[in-house]
Amino acid sequence: MTFQPNPGDGIVVNGRAYTVGQHPAAPGVAYAQAGRQGIVYQLIPVDGELHEAKALKVFFPKFRIPAMVYQSEHMGSYREIPGLQVSSREVLTPERNGDLIAEYPDLLYAVIMPWIHGCTWFDVISDQRNLGRSESLMLAKALAAIGSSMEQRGLAHCDLSAPNVMLPFFSEVKLPEGTAAVELVDVEQMYSPKMDRPDVLLAGSPGYAAHRTVHSGLWSAYADRFAGAVIIAEMLGWSDSAIVNRAWGESYFDQHEMQTPCERYFLLKKSLGQRWGARISDLFGRAWDSQDLSSCPTFGEWLIALSTLSEEEVVEEIPAASAAAAAANASDEGEAAPERSKEVPAEVIASLGIEPGTREVNDNVVGRLFHQARDLEKAGDLSGALEIFRSAYHFVKKDSPLEVELAAAIQGLEEQLRPVEDTSNKGFKALLLSRKFMISSAAALVILAGSAITVNQILAEKAESRQMDAERLAEQQAQQEQEAIRKQEEEARRQQEEAAKKEEEAKIAEAERLKEEEAKKSAEAEQVRKEQEKADLQAKYDKQAKYDAYLASVEEKKKKQELQEKYDNQAKYEAYLAQQEENKKKAAQDEAAAKAAAQAAAEAEANRKAQAKAAQQAQAAQLQKQRSQNVVELVALYNKAYNAQVAGNKDRARNAAHEFINLYNKDQSYYKTVGKMSSRRNNLQKFMSDDSHWIPKL
Repeated sequence: MTFQPNPGDGIVVNGRAYTVGQHPAAPGVAYAQAGRQGIVYQLIPVDGELHEAKALKVFFPKFRIPAMVYQSEHMGSYREIPGLQVSSREVLTPERNGDLIAEYPDLLYAVIMPWIHGCTWFDVISDQRNLGRSESLMLAKALAAIGSSMEQRGLAHCDLSAPNVMLPFFSEVKLPEGTAAVELVDVEQMYSPKMDRPDVLLAGSPGYAAHRTVHSGLWSAYADRFAGAVIIAEMLGWSDSAIVNRAWGESYFDQHEMQTPCERYFLLKKSLGQRWGARISDLFGRAWDSQDLSSCPTFGEWLIALSTLSEEEVVEEIPAASAAAAAANASDEGEAAPERSKEVPAEVIASLGIEPGTREVNDNVVGRLFHQARDLEKAGDLSGALEIFRSAYHFVKKDSPLEVELAAAIQGLEEQLRPVEDTSNKGFKALLLSRKFMISSAAALVILAGSAITVNQILAEKAESRQMDAERLAEQQAQQEQEAIRKQEEEARRQQEEAAKKEEEAKIAEAERLKEEEAKKSAEAEQVRKEQEKADLQAKYDKQAKYDAYLASVEEKKKKQELQEKYDNQAKYEAYLAQQEENKKKAAQDEAAAKAAAQAAAEAEANRKAQAKAAQQAQAAQLQKQRSQNVVELVALYNKAYNAQVAGNKDRARNAAHEFINLYNKDQSYYKTVGKMSSRRNNLQKFMSDDSHWIPKL
């Protein structure tokens, strides 16, 4: 039977009764959340509080892996880490939950764990919910603390994203004191040096995965650094309404923007620098420009930087000189300024680090914008390419080769998207219409007054002559404009080719220089290696010579010692022969006395053994009687613990279990051979370590 519960349905898991929760936003629908690996249902304990609710994660068939049992047992040791409450997990197995799985096969290797109350960071972003400065700082510090604790143990979540970051801080359910402000969920992909690599690796979530690793899968100790940096930056930026309003949707960044010089990156980096300081902005910049995950800042670095911040708002004032420069520039540019301001918002100009009123920006930024636009143009996104070309055009130096090239690219895309109408044709039509009007007027005059025919004909001929002159003038102007555009395009192409040639020559020269430096470094390294090898070889020869001299001295000493031992042994042998002769005589005398003593001792030993045997038999009988009584008492204590747990009295059950363990340990080697006594002991020990363990009836 497929597991599709309704709100209020009862289910018993590991001896504890639960009811399926109802979705707060959809009455009559079970409280369930779907993820990439399965569906999570809320289970409310029948005899508990709401904050004690459990989450039952039912995996899709592809992710029902038997090794989940070992993984969950290993992850149980991490449940004490703040933010990893879901590490306290129990897996439903055929051995322990056979009846339940037989009824609902979907529950095979399902996991039951604590339910985390509150919304997700995904919900905050999707709702465009502004945060206060103190809330942003608190959430960012909590996430950094979780990541730092995990990194110190060699752990990584490996799918850190907005849907997997829970915020109990915003929970409407009253939670116990000490509850973490941020919790991580979906930890099945967690990396640990003590766990095996999962059969199926996730490639990260859009908007949080670095584009350089998104296709290769994430499973390493560094897997969380880039995504963690993005989420921390989002949490800090969400106290700025300008950042919230510029969010892409389900995350701040679109996945195609990751690690590119996009507008959202410059806006967020500028906001972080103004509101939280250059140190925070630099950490985010390091992560964004990193070539691999290990180059990103650690969570420890984030935590140290965040711990120095204040919850009080810091407003960065614009220098008066910048404002004056902006005003002067605006007045100089005249009519072009309104158009530029309309196309490029002020916050974008500020985010790029441009002084207001200027068009100068770092050449690397413009170059990256240019290449990004070209990539979009090749992919067929002409509108997106045109928008980026326009943005880049306003940030290049006037009359520079790059400005000419950008102008040509913008004009070409505009012609493709919105073909320019033939202005000369419009003029021609206007003239035709004018001629018709004149002919109509002349005809009217002919009808009204025949005497004016000659005058009208003269006027019509003059009008036709003026029309032909206007058409020739329009054609000449059009040809001149086309020739000017062609020359401009040729000049731009020539300048572009010269710039590309110079850039290529510079690259070749730089490559040669780097090659020479590399060869020089290699030669120096080779020389150092040879000298080191020579020194190592000489040290080896010296050591061998010392060892040979030592062996010679040991051999000489050994020969002398062997000769001396030979002489000593001969003397000892002669003394031994004399002693043997004397001992024979003495042995003959002692033999008679020994026989008599031996006979007396044998009789005494026989009497002692008989007495010892009788005492041993009596002791064994007493021990067997005591053991039988203890077995009865152990069974009674086990049943007492079982009955107390059934009655809900855990303290009484724990006391009975404690008495059972103490009595069992007094004669453990015997009791483990009696019936199911060893099984009773194991169950009670599990109960004492985890009072949620259900004591079976044996």
